[in-house]
Amino acid sequence: MNTRSEHDLLGDLDVPEDAWYGIQTLRAAANFAITGVPISHFPELIQALAQVKQASALTNRDFGLLSQEKTDAIVSACEDIASGLYHDQFIVDVIQGGAGTSTNMNANEVIANVALAKLGHGRGEYRYLHPNDDVNRSQSTNDAYPTAACLGIQFAADNFVPALASLKAALEDKGREFAHILKMGRTQLQDAVPMTLGQEFDAFAVKLGEDIDRIREACALLCEVNLGGTAIGTGINTPDGYSAKVVARLAEVSGKPLVPACNLVEATSDMGAFVFFSGILKRLAIKLSKMSNDLRLLSSGPRTGLGEIQLPPMQPGSSIMPGKVNPVIPEAMNQTAYQVIAADLAVTLAAEAGQLQLNAMEPMIIYNLLNSLKMLKEACQMLEHRCIRGIIANEQACAAHVDNSIGIITALVPHIGYSNASRIAHTALMTGSTIKALIIEENLMSESELNLLLSPQSMLAPQKAVS
Repeated sequence: MNTRSEHDLLGDLDVPEDAWYGIQTLRAAANFAITGVPISHFPELIQALAQVKQASALTNRDFGLLSQEKTDAIVSACEDIASGLYHDQFIVDVIQGGAGTSTNMNANEVIANVALAKLGHGRGEYRYLHPNDDVNRSQSTNDAYPTAACLGIQFAADNFVPALASLKAALEDKGREFAHILKMGRTQLQDAVPMTLGQEFDAFAVKLGEDIDRIREACALLCEVNLGGTAIGTGINTPDGYSAKVVARLAEVSGKPLVPACNLVEATSDMGAFVFFSGILKRLAIKLSKMSNDLRLLSSGPRTGLGEIQLPPMQPGSSIMPGKVNPVIPEAMNQTAYQVIAADLAVTLAAEAGQLQLNAMEPMIIYNLLNSLKMLKEACQMLEHRCIRGIIANEQACAAHVDNSIGIITALVPHIGYSNASRIAHTALMTGSTIKALIIEENLMSESELNLLLSPQSMLAPQKAVS
């Protein structure tokens, strides 16, 4: 393999000649072979890093710190990377020591070498354009990396929210489709009172819709960034007014309403916005898992369970039991949710582990947030297209459960009294008789009165007061 020699404070190292990254990236790749997941796994983060470097180059030019020639080359390189080129050159592991320095230098080196090529120079010829002196000018890992994280997480959320909204819409469609189907509601896995299958699916949709709004609120918190604070928030090695101008430039480049943090020292060490965002993802994961549990219960059987709905069969369910089909899609959503919930704990611990003016555990935080968003997006698309859209209602089973239920007695309490209702319910449970048959037998109500009170119109909503 052809190589080129590069030098850093630890000495010389041979770098593959065709690599766009450089010596510090190569050292980091050797040091942190942990997850096997490179930062290129998250294209939103690479896009954000490129835009941070682009905004910084333009601002440095405006302050007279970077020539127009170098600025043009860096900006063009950043635009190429933000559009999806060279992502395979971002090879460092997402989990790394150094508070993200390896990620920042991977970006600096790739951008520098792409810019050198645009200027007509070879890779590694840093005397013409340097990763630190030019690409990283007026920056530190400690402000460039978390700013890119704030931006990248917003980009990832932009990709995720449509998948969540589409899943919500699919549940709403099922709510309308099943609006006429009467069934039993259940509390604590026991018969409760009647409802419609449509109401059950409408409730699922509302649960998810709430968190679309919460994600957007969490993204708003990520718009406050510490770019320009450099090492610890004091802005060392930047010209006066740099932070406000570079953040405004980044807002222009990224299309996000970014603003400088009101206190850059505080913002450099505080992980509060990331913790809040992680909590929203955990909340959503819990809801998705609970809904998946409900789908599994409602489809249980097919002949000895509830069997009120049928999930679309996706694959044979057993290597030994012929004809068995399992609820594999909701099960996969459950497992995705558990991973997101666990990731929230990792984020919590990493955020707590910050010390003094920096949190060195930021890579763990960023990895878990981006990975959770990626997993949730894929899982929501899976659940919608491989499960929800294909659900079929078993109207016969729903009707049979209502007719055989003791729970309908609740609708009669205002008319026959709680004591009579309790006694009738107990008798029905002991004898297997139906509620309707026992009430008619005891002449507590006529059949016509029962039919009126036990109609869906009477049981599914509050009753109008009689004046």
